[in-house]
Amino acid sequence: MNIKLLTLVSSTMLTVACSAPSEARTQIRIVGSSTVYPFTTAVAEQFKRTNPQFPAPIVESTGTGGGIKLFCSGVGEKFPDMVNASRRIKASEVAGCKAKGVTGIIELQVGLDGLSIAQSRKANFPGLSEVDVYKALAAAPFGKPNTYRTWKDVNPRLPAIKIEVLGPPPTSGTRDAFNDLYLLKGCETNAAMVALKKSNEDKFKNICTKLREDGAFIEAGENDNLIVQKLSANPNMLGVFGYSYLEENLDKIKDVPINGVTATYANIASFKYPASRPLYLYVKAQHIRAIRGMKEFLVEYSKESTWGRQGYLSKRGLVASPDAARKRNAQIARTGAVLNPASIH
Repeated sequence: MNIKLLTLVSSTMLTVACSAPSEARTQIRIVGSSTVYPFTTAVAEQFKRTNPQFPAPIVESTGTGGGIKLFCSGVGEKFPDMVNASRRIKASEVAGCKAKGVTGIIELQVGLDGLSIAQSRKANFPGLSEVDVYKALAAAPFGKPNTYRTWKDVNPRLPAIKIEVLGPPPTSGTRDAFNDLYLLKGCETNAAMVALKKSNEDKFKNICTKLREDGAFIEAGENDNLIVQKLSANPNMLGVFGYSYLEENLDKIKDVPINGVTATYANIASFKYPASRPLYLYVKAQHIRAIRGMKEFLVEYSKESTWGRQGYLSKRGLVASPDAARKRNAQIARTGAVLNPASIH
């Protein structure tokens, strides 16, 4: 059975299932990334104002990994319709979706974000490099046990302050992005690690991305507002989260420059900021016919007045994608074109 026919059959089955009075769900349900959560919540609020005939969507902050797991668990009214993601979906997750009958996935890049490292406004922590971050937080930097206790141990130009960094848990897409944008970059400055990547990729990933468990890195859950509160209260602590939370709380915190570049809208939009990353919304195409309002919701999300340079999401800290990317993704939102699994590496 080809994909188009399978999608039609599954969609028809879902429509029948959702029409049963005992099982009917009338609200769009969205799970996933805590980073994308405030943006999608804002779209949900505007969608309800613009389309009063539809119930307000339910948006839950579960973390990217946990959200994709829920999203990929099956087709039907008890499974989410969409998932926010602060990283791109993985090939293994697409395969997991397919195994559970989720065969039509629409991928929208909704904007950009900068994965910032922040400090209290009372602090005067200088800039960091990816190597500094890796050496400070890796369990075994470059394959040797981590004995660094202060930032000055890591780099003589840094202050003699105990290493304490609040960050996301393993289920978070922000954690995956932190691995890619900081830890791997820092690790790959070492020639031996680059060689190890070619000979033993599993060992390479373990050395490069396994974090310390002695209190230097502190998992703070999916509540980025809690990190802001703790940074504000402790000038010696650093925290990792998306630019939107930094931008919203500039009265309490400020960023630590990375390689001399500050986390600003312009630097992230131009990818000058080293830790710039795209943000995504994944949509279950098989649910579009069954759950009322999904098409209209995607139209609302993809308006220039929503995710454009002057859109209302920019006022909440979302960095607009480049013009060509917005145009391409708006077309996907209108047509419902599904993701080609072969494009995921």
